[in-house]
Amino acid sequence: MTHLIVTTREGATRTLSAIPGFSLMEVIRDGGVDELHALCGGCLSCATCHVVVDPAQAALLPPVTDEEDALLDGLDTRTPTSRLSCQIPFDETLANRHVTIAPHYIQ
Repeated sequence: MTHLIVTTREGATRTLSAIPGFSLMEVIRDGGVDELHALCGGCLSCATCHVVVDPAQAALLPPVTDEEDALLDGLDTRTPTSRLSCQIPFDETLANRHVTIAPHYIQ
């Protein structure tokens, strides 16, 4: 089994077991990180699964789609490596990679 490293909003770092084929959002949610709300369940209709990817690892991810970019544009907390975790499929290339749960956003 592979792992994903997640930093919570409070700064705690957790290593979560991850199964390829799931989205990062599912890995984080199923790993018990409750502060990732993921209200739409991965349907790309909210931005409550917003994470910040480690800048050194951002190039490993698939590109941001126009739909994801539009949702991220509505966030006051967007950074250059912001992503919606529901849009990132977890696979072996992301093993032991690091993401941080983004701060709460204002909409």
